Amino acid sequence: MSDHRTPPTTPIPSNFLRNIIERDLQQGLYATKHHAGSPGDARHHAAGPLDPARIRTRFPPEPNGYLHIGHAKSICLNFGLARDYGGVCHMRFDDTNPEKESQEFVDSILDAVSWLGFGWHSELGGQSQDHLYFASNYFDTMYAAAEFLIQGGHAYVDEQTPEQIRAGRGTLTEAGTDSPYRNRSRAENLARFRAMRDGAFEDGAMVLRARIDMAAPNINLRDPAIYRIRRAHHHNTGNRWCIYPMYTFAHPIEDALEGITHSICTLEFEDQRPFYDWLLTRLSESITPPITTPEGTELPALLTAPLPRQYEFARLNLSYVVTSKRKLKALVDDGHVQGWDDPRLPTLVGLRRRGYTPESIQLFCERIGVSKADSWIDYSSLEIALRDDLDAKAARCMAVLDPVELVLGNWAEIYSAEHREPCSAPSHPSHPEMGQRAFTLGPRLWIERDDFMEAPSKGYHRLYPGNKVRLKYGFVVECTGCEKDASGQIVRVLANIVPDTRSGTPGAENIKVKGVITWVGADDGVAAEVRLFDRLYTQAQPEAGGADHLASLNPNSKRVVQGWVEPSLAQAPAGSAFQFERLGYFVADRLDHQPGLKAVFNRTTTLRDSWGK
Repeated sequence: MSDHRTPPTTPIPSNFLRNIIERDLQQGLYATKHHAGSPGDARHHAAGPLDPARIRTRFPPEPNGYLHIGHAKSICLNFGLARDYGGVCHMRFDDTNPEKESQEFVDSILDAVSWLGFGWHSELGGQSQDHLYFASNYFDTMYAAAEFLIQGGHAYVDEQTPEQIRAGRGTLTEAGTDSPYRNRSRAENLARFRAMRDGAFEDGAMVLRARIDMAAPNINLRDPAIYRIRRAHHHNTGNRWCIYPMYTFAHPIEDALEGITHSICTLEFEDQRPFYDWLLTRLSESITPPITTPEGTELPALLTAPLPRQYEFARLNLSYVVTSKRKLKALVDDGHVQGWDDPRLPTLVGLRRRGYTPESIQLFCERIGVSKADSWIDYSSLEIALRDDLDAKAARCMAVLDPVELVLGNWAEIYSAEHREPCSAPSHPSHPEMGQRAFTLGPRLWIERDDFMEAPSKGYHRLYPGNKVRLKYGFVVECTGCEKDASGQIVRVLANIVPDTRSGTPGAENIKVKGVITWVGADDGVAAEVRLFDRLYTQAQPEAGGADHLASLNPNSKRVVQGWVEPSLAQAPAGSAFQFERLGYFVADRLDHQPGLKAVFNRTTTLRDSWGK
């Protein structure tokens, strides 16, 4: 899968990450770095040529859910920086937690990254290469790294209970206390760890901990756990392992094995950076005396400089949205939404089904920029980027979503009862190359119910008895009244054509009207199911002050109506976008829309932001 997004044609505003990369390149920090073409330890890469990639970044999701709009920021950032600075971005799965991961999530993540416009293929140094990696493929090396730490005196097996370990870590103001197992001999720790690997102990019986400093001000350095016993089937390695590395241990090793230069993550990992650096430093040090493997091979340092460096940026906080994977999963599992691709969710599959385009999400991510300061981005910013993208590409059409019948009483007098007047309009007002759309006008048509008022309010310029309006692309009509059912509901609006007012004909503008309304002919209109989606929450910050986000779910976040659309949409492909004139942007549903058989459209966004107004 190649990266088919071209570099931007306009300058992108700088940010602190770009400044760091430009400084590193200017100083030649990675100019002497070797890369063997595949992940590996120091010896592996030393045998390879100089790295043809100027920088290496990575997008490292855990395959335990579907990607959301926050991940899109990271995708655009990591792949974009690699693209702009002549580097490579690795697509890597941090799959070290088998209980929550699955192949379904792996497949969905790859599909989302590809749809968003990025790929993991490179053509550098005369080599064609894919950069799709799995942390689980490095389990052997991670295990070797753990033994390396044990033999260097930097790790030990702790047999305390989880509660005892937690209590011993201390607090933010009080130092922790040493584990009674902290000063075991290296040989005893190594034997115990190998027994863990071989399945000699029950889940949770013990952990391997890094041996750092139980009095460290940063609580993350107080001998953190780096391996635990967990008998669980892994989507990639099956049942081979019964011990698994902790994420904070695995992540820096993955970066180093892949030759990552700039490890970019969100601010919540800032306090973990000292452990990231401690671990890579320990694994790049030779042990004295040197370790000799059972086969008689001297084990050098596992890693070598230059080592990856971690940099943090502020995650995306988007109003009216919750991005916690756990909470998104609960929304799906508890039936508040209809699957991970529900168009109300901030998941990329949901946004895609709603009608968001890859270009609009890329534009949004570029506009919000990158910083180290947490802030909230209003949801309207995402919608503005979408409108800016769709305005130039979405074909126009007329649609009626709350229909009432309009009957032209003098049709037969002007034409014959059987006559249908052909009408046409440009598919896009600014792009004549998109062609024309055709439809017909007859004695019966559909209009929006709110385009008629029996007793008009002040400033109302649409249909009411005695008033004239123009049917867009058609005639001027004069309203003569309405018909109601037994309950008083208006079931039919009555009007007459004003002769010689056909749009585009001589004299059509002789009669001036203040109102123009859209319509769909009753003869050739296409019945359509239209799903009107809105924001999932009524509160901008659904969890502010510790609130339960479920309390602010919007009961009107989805409404389904039966409407009518122009005949030009009868064969619209699934996933195609349109602007329904006066109503907003809509998309033919990816799954339920069937060209020629069943028309189903989702409202992507309104023509302008009207939320809360």
